[in-house]
Amino acid sequence: MIDRWRVCRTALVLAGTLAGIAPSALHAQDTTRTRPLSLDQAVRMAEQVSQPVAIARAGVALASGQQTVVRSQIFPQITGNLSYTRTLATQFASVRSSNSDTANAPPPANCTPFADNPAWTPEQRTDSLESAVNRAMQCPVAGNPFSGVSNLPFGQANQYQFGFDISQNVFAGGRIIAQIHAANANRESANINLASVRAQLVIDVATAYYDAVLSDRLVAIADSTLVQDDRTLSQVRLANQVGNAAEFDLLNAQVTRNNQVPVVIQQRANRSIAFLHLKQLLQLPLDDSLDLTTALDDTTFTEGTRLASLVSTTPDTATRQRAPVREAYQAVQAQQSQLTVARAQRIPSLVVSTAYSRVAYPRHALPGWNDFLTNWTVTAAVQVPIFLGGSIHGNEMIAEANLQQARATYRQTQQLASLDTRNAIALLAAAEASWQASSGTVDQATKAYSIAEVRYREGISTQTELGNSRLLLQQARANRAQAARDLQVARLRVALIHELPLGSTTGQPATTGTPGATPSTMLQQQGQTLTTPVTPMQPTTPTIPGTSVSASKTGGVP
Repeated sequence: MIDRWRVCRTALVLAGTLAGIAPSALHAQDTTRTRPLSLDQAVRMAEQVSQPVAIARAGVALASGQQTVVRSQIFPQITGNLSYTRTLATQFASVRSSNSDTANAPPPANCTPFADNPAWTPEQRTDSLESAVNRAMQCPVAGNPFSGVSNLPFGQANQYQFGFDISQNVFAGGRIIAQIHAANANRESANINLASVRAQLVIDVATAYYDAVLSDRLVAIADSTLVQDDRTLSQVRLANQVGNAAEFDLLNAQVTRNNQVPVVIQQRANRSIAFLHLKQLLQLPLDDSLDLTTALDDTTFTEGTRLASLVSTTPDTATRQRAPVREAYQAVQAQQSQLTVARAQRIPSLVVSTAYSRVAYPRHALPGWNDFLTNWTVTAAVQVPIFLGGSIHGNEMIAEANLQQARATYRQTQQLASLDTRNAIALLAAAEASWQASSGTVDQATKAYSIAEVRYREGISTQTELGNSRLLLQQARANRAQAARDLQVARLRVALIHELPLGSTTGQPATTGTPGATPSTMLQQQGQTLTTPVTPMQPTTPTIPGTSVSASKTGGVP
């Protein structure tokens, strides 16, 4: 009676532990919606909301703007101008005032103009001409040197001017062409960077997606193992009640079953974290549930999708086609052009310009068309650097150093890209080998466990043999799921290898403990001895600071 009460109490405690998480998950499912999501849909959604992609697109726009600015130097520069000036006070006001008074005064009588008379004798004509000259010298109007100052532009109250200026670079020593080449290289580099960011985003989303599907599969494996442990515990308890099993076997079965409970809880938590990571990449509401429709062990993608076209195309693994190598090459071209620009500063430049304007100085507020006068000039300017304190030589030294650095970076990038490509191909080969090796293992392990159950139920095998078979089945299922995940990610990496940045194919994601598998040390603590050593599988999962990640199909803890 005491043993039965102890067993019931333990079962109630464990059931409460498992049920402690379920209410919140069920409540979340009631208040949220389930969103079906395929891998191709996830990639498209991520591209629309990705901040790195938006930054890369802005970089392309920036490079395009710089390219347009540089190219504008080869075209004529035309500017128009329109101005009005109102003079409030001027130094010519007193001169204009005195001239105006003199001009308005009536002319004296002796200011009559000279009139020739044909009947005059030469002596009379000479006397008359001398008298006219003397009268003109005495006339105020004729003797005032500022009599016409009112018609000059100095100090006029109103001034209107409109026109346009045109300038054209005729010769710049190759500076403009070199700047255009540098801008073109920067534009191409920006395009390469955008494609690289998109490719990396595809890998990140695919990795998070398959990690979520994998963690969901591992939760199912852990739940299945717990069901098997419960069935074994029930059989041992019944055998103990009829006297066919010792109390040691019953305690051993209880400990095995109870040790599986924390594994189930941990896998469900890891599944929730992995789904949160996927939602964060897609910027989806964290409370929504996701139904991931792309199967983990489906080695083909939906026909007509972007990922299907990528995987079906033979990847270009040439080192020179890698995005980092092409970007480094464009950097070398840009620095070479900058060196040409620096050297072109020593060569004289020629600029031809013309300025056409119409100017008016009306006496009233608004001018008439006849009040405008024309100004038109043409200028040819040659600029020759004679002494600039060594600035040109300094610019050349800077450009040469940048060019040497770009060339060294280009050679280094080629070496790293070659190694990175080989690593990606090696990972794909290993993933394919693991996938092929795991084929059929699950069926064999399932059949072996079924036989072990029958043998134990008939009393011709031990509980150690049954536990070993259960552990092998659990590992076989987990290894198969892990191999499928690794194969899918490795295929995408090789398909996108020419666009991916360096290092995206060499590093391995963080690992977590074997979900559902019991380490050999724990089995020894349970008093079990395995006849063959079992190495726990280490599935790869995305890295989140402070956590180990797996995922959930519903995005919440069931």
